[in-house]
Amino acid sequence: MATGQIRQLLAGYYDVATSDGTIYRTRARGNFRKRGITPLVGDFVDFQSDNQEEGYILEVHPRKNSLVRPPVANIDRAIVVTAAAEPDFSDNLLDRQLVAVEEMNIEPVIYFTKTDLLSDEQLAHLREVAAGYRKIGYQTLVPDDAFAPAALAELSAEFTDHLAVFMGQTGAGKSTLLNHILPDLNLATGEISQALSRGRHTTRMVGLHEINGGLVADTPGFSSYEVFKMPANELSHFFPEFLAASADCRFRGCVHINEPGCAVKDGLEQGEFMQSRYDNYRAFYDLIVNQKPDYRKNKK
Repeated sequence: MATGQIRQLLAGYYDVATSDGTIYRTRARGNFRKRGITPLVGDFVDFQSDNQEEGYILEVHPRKNSLVRPPVANIDRAIVVTAAAEPDFSDNLLDRQLVAVEEMNIEPVIYFTKTDLLSDEQLAHLREVAAGYRKIGYQTLVPDDAFAPAALAELSAEFTDHLAVFMGQTGAGKSTLLNHILPDLNLATGEISQALSRGRHTTRMVGLHEINGGLVADTPGFSSYEVFKMPANELSHFFPEFLAASADCRFRGCVHINEPGCAVKDGLEQGEFMQSRYDNYRAFYDLIVNQKPDYRKNKK
């Protein structure tokens, strides 16, 4: 028995990489379905194989997190691809994305695209916004040209020792950015399809590619951020700057709305926090409070 990480899911086959870089093609054990287990790309697994072409996954190790879209497990970083223009930059959408990432314990890297479409004044304002996110602790990149070699090199440095996925709004350019980061992606896909001899009927879901000492998923995801699943009183846990300040609030469990002695509201008045972040927090809080319960999950 050996241990490795699933790097590719293709037509029911799992390509598992061991620590020495050897790839083994495997299938999942039949009892996984009965146990409600679906192996995902990124999973660490125990497997048995007599050769590199025929093997079986025996056990899936516990995950630290997992996504549905793309279906990847054990993610360290999310590249939050954010349009500076066309569509216009939305701090509300960016904060929604950051809450989604924080909830899954994934470290975000904010990467602005389409900055070349901004005027000098608009670009200067965007850099001020970016500085605010950096103050919170978020790595934030504002390249003059999102696809310039220097910008791509700066982004690639963020992959080292991490498993990363791309996320972002429609039209932000995440697929184009991913193709620039992985220029041989189409070639690699064709080679794998040919190797399996399944031609045009091959169903390829997602794979991980090595880049600068790390791994990146070749399928972008995270297109919807409409639902907040956490209780309203836990929302502030996913705003790091508010969570840190809450230790100084007068009341334990302060939600930073109407309570007296609130360190978050005091910090906001003193200019310590971004007004847009607090406004979005309030908007998200109200959305959660006013959300209608979904009883479908309790139906038999």
